[in-house]
Parts: sequence; structure tokens; C-alpha cells
Amino acid sequence: RGDRPRQLVRAFVLDTFPYEGVDKTGQRRKLGFQRGPKLDLYFATMTAYEATLPVRVAFPKPPKMVNIAGQYLSELGLRQFRCAETEKYAHVTFFFNDYREEPFPGEERGLIASPKVSTYDQKPEMSAYEVTDLICERLATRIDDVIILNYANPDMVGHTGSIPAAVAACKAVDECVGRVLEAVERLGGCAIVTADHGNLEQMIDPQTGGPHTSHTTYDVPLYVCGTEFKGVRLRSGGRLADVMPTALHMMGLDIPAEMTGRSLIE
Repeated sequence: RGDRPRQLVRAFVLDTFPYEGVDKTGQRRKLGFQRGPKLDLYFATMTAYEATLPVRVAFPKPPKMVNIAGQYLSELGLRQFRCAETEKYAHVTFFFNDYREEPFPGEERGLIASPKVSTYDQKPEMSAYEVTDLICERLATRIDDVIILNYANPDMVGHTGSIPAAVAACKAVDECVGRVLEAVERLGGCAIVTADHGNLEQMIDPQTGGPHTSHTTYDVPLYVCGTEFKGVRLRSGGRLADVMPTALHMMGLDIPAEMTGRSLIE
């Protein structure tokens, strides 16, 4: 199923269900199913999935973080470009900016529409080629100091459980990442390629032998790319908090005291 916690919680706690909402194509319509009477529940969620949900939250979001990457780069006067297709656009903007809707000064954004299909095994390349075209055009202008992009395919196609589609998604993203890295190298720049979780690397459930459609908890790879960094050693024991400090290190910038991670470059 494609339901996320927000959709599941709404079915339990909203007074009116189905409810008026906006679907993934941007159309406003009735969403949900014929639920029947609302149950009398004390409903708690682990985190705050959505501010308007009438629930108790076990672990509320901490106060706004200071000196996050977007703010820090902005205050240094650096230009940023964030880009993804619809499925991952929020991840490089809203989530990356600590739930902040507005861009920081000097931050621009590029949104490419995700294909309108019911499941992405029908179009495993999704909009990766269009995202790549925009990134390469943007790189050619040389106006940005930092570009942050996300390829949705390995996650979204992984959720379908289709191995042939997963292979096609990998081929598309491999080609697209290659194009971006070639463009970066031509400009004398550097890049980090990584992920925040796994999915597509495990497509078969070892317990059932059936499709595995969820995220994995395996370690993710991290590649440091650029002429200046060929042959550098990366320390072991890295974590996601180390990714931005590594990027700042590669750019020759100080790492803010508020960032608890440290560079992976030895």
C-alpha cells in the first residue's frame, strides 16, 4: 500500500471522512474511503506528522535549529540551487530547511513534475532525465556555489517491488548521476553522492520470498568526487550528520559549532 502515516492517522482521527484534500496531481477533491463512524480513541503518534492532526505527540519536534546548512550558506553570501521532481521536492526544500517553507536569501529552487502514473514501475525512469537536464543547464551558468538534488527513483520504484523496474531505475539514475558528475568535473567542482536510507538494494523479503517494498536499515554508500579529492581516505563510522560537515570541508569552509557531525575526510 502507498499509505503513509499522515493518511493512516487521518482515517482514525478526522471527524469527517472522506475529507476534502489535494491529491498528488494538485487537484482538490474528496480523499479517503467509506470509513463508517469515528472510533472513540486516545490517539498518539510517535512524531508530529502534520500540525493540523488532532492527536497527542509522543516526541514533539525540538525547537528550530540554528545554523542549518541552508541558513549558514545563505549568511555566507553563497548561492544555492535545490532541485528534485515532485516526489522528493519537499526533501530538498522544506525538510532540508528544518520545516521552513520560504527559501533562504540566495536560495533558488527547481521543481520538475513527477510522471502521472499510478505506480512508478510503469515509468521507472520517472523524471530523472528532466532533473538532470535542468541541473546541467544550471551548472553551465556557473551562478551557484552549492547545488542540492535528489533522485527519487531508487526509493519510489523500490516501493513497487518490481525487480525489472528496479533495474531500469538504477540504469537511469546511474546515467544521470554520471552526467552530473561529468559536468561538475568540467567546471573544476566537487560533489558528494549518498543517500539517507536504503530500499532498492533489497527487493526480495528473505522471510517470505515475496517482494520487499519498504526501506532498509543497511549502511548507505557515500562517494566524494572531484579532481582535488581523488585518492582521499574517508574514515569509518560515519553518520548522516557528517555529510554536510564533509561538504563544508570540501568547500574550504568552517563547520558551525551547532553541527554535531564532523568531516568524513581523514
